[in-house]
Amino acid sequence: MKKASRFEKVAARCWNVLNEGKPFTPVFIIGLFLLYHAGEWSQLSFWQDGGMAFLWTLPLLALYFTYDFPLHLRTFLWIPFAAAYWLWGGSYLFGLFGLAIGLYFFFTVIFWGTIYYHLRIGTTLWNFTRFWKLVLKNSDSTSGNAQEQIPKFLTLLVVIESAFRLQEIGHQAAGSLVYLYFAATVALFSYLVHRLLFTWKPKEYETYTQNAPADKPLAKKVYMVVIDGCNKDRLEVARSPFLDWLKENGTEFRNMETVYPARTVVCFSSMFTGTYPRYHGIKSNMVYKHGINTESIFDCLRAIGKKGIMLAVAHLVDAFGDDVYTYTAVTKNDVVDTKIINRAKQIVEEEDPDLLIVQLISTDQTGHSRGVFYDEYLEKIAEADALVADFYEWLKARGELEDAAFIVCADHGQSDGIGGHGHLDEGERFVPFIVHGPMIEKGVKVDSWQSLVSVAPTIAYLMGAPYPKEARGPVLTDAIAPSTLQTGEKTNGRADSYYRHSGA
Repeated sequence: MKKASRFEKVAARCWNVLNEGKPFTPVFIIGLFLLYHAGEWSQLSFWQDGGMAFLWTLPLLALYFTYDFPLHLRTFLWIPFAAAYWLWGGSYLFGLFGLAIGLYFFFTVIFWGTIYYHLRIGTTLWNFTRFWKLVLKNSDSTSGNAQEQIPKFLTLLVVIESAFRLQEIGHQAAGSLVYLYFAATVALFSYLVHRLLFTWKPKEYETYTQNAPADKPLAKKVYMVVIDGCNKDRLEVARSPFLDWLKENGTEFRNMETVYPARTVVCFSSMFTGTYPRYHGIKSNMVYKHGINTESIFDCLRAIGKKGIMLAVAHLVDAFGDDVYTYTAVTKNDVVDTKIINRAKQIVEEEDPDLLIVQLISTDQTGHSRGVFYDEYLEKIAEADALVADFYEWLKARGELEDAAFIVCADHGQSDGIGGHGHLDEGERFVPFIVHGPMIEKGVKVDSWQSLVSVAPTIAYLMGAPYPKEARGPVLTDAIAPSTLQTGEKTNGRADSYYRHSGA
């Protein structure tokens, strides 16, 4: 499989400017304002008056860049719009409103949901017939969240256009303070809404990882497959014989929660540093400063002379740098995961890493492009299951699993809409998480609450590495066989064969 090219890495970063909700809002507003007044560009006064209007709108732009309005909080965004409409009037802006809404749905439904996905992953050119429904239902913190983006940009249009018109007629000085008072009021309103009503963030561990290290390594190697965007509830109804077998012959954590915001780069950063976004510094897929701020599991393995590799999409380079071996995401969705598994086998053969993390993306891409509650999504879970089984059996045939832990999980779930994740809607928070290996308990179901920040400490514990310095998550000791938990001695069991036991 091809590596992600330099162009693809740059393109992925540029796309995130339009894909992520926070940068999209100001870009869309400025672009729309310029388009609406395209006939005035030749006039110097337009740039002078438009520049001043932008300055008076800037506080509100900054505020809406700062605050997401997750889930039901989106409803409150219509209150600032109603206030702005009442203060400055808006009946003369109906044409601008219509242009804005039309361009918004052209961008999300036609350009993004149809043309972009067709060129990148081969989605049908008829995808717009479904995608518009997903945009209207989407709760994700992206530009495709219509219920959040529409009231935001309508409010901003009232503000910037009224400021521009007052500037044109020379009355801006008298009304300038009104814009500042309005922005300050909306800021206080937003703070109170989030403070009083934003109550569903996951709880966090306040102390550093407390577990004493094992006496000696329990696992020679760790192999981990992350099925990106796998909805735990949909997995339960999909055909997944290998993962069912893995649950029965390993340890399943039934209440494993992701982090907030549940975005791919954020979740991977938390999993492999063992800590939260405010410490590792990655707070969305849009990474403004490359590189995590803390130690990762890769750093900890290097400290003891071991090597870890993550096989993943291009934008995870922004967090983990050279520890990521990229693959191109510009691949047909029906073959991309097969190519990823083949590339993972090649890495094992050529580099023999002590830790290999493999990100499968087809399930996530299907959720984003076609929705979670359709048969296509279940089919992709079944496909991922078969590919994980193939990788497991290939590793076993090489003898790689005799002293190794094998982990399968998701980084986040997905909800209704454009495979929504980020705001922790239903279906996003809790993820499948299964651990298997000769040092792992068989047939154990752990129902207590756990967090993905336990991933890095658990891998470090298994491999005899120090914990990442900022790691908060406790080691998942419920999965480790008692005979190995304290002494570091492995059990005598060998890696079982899925096909032998399942009859597949």
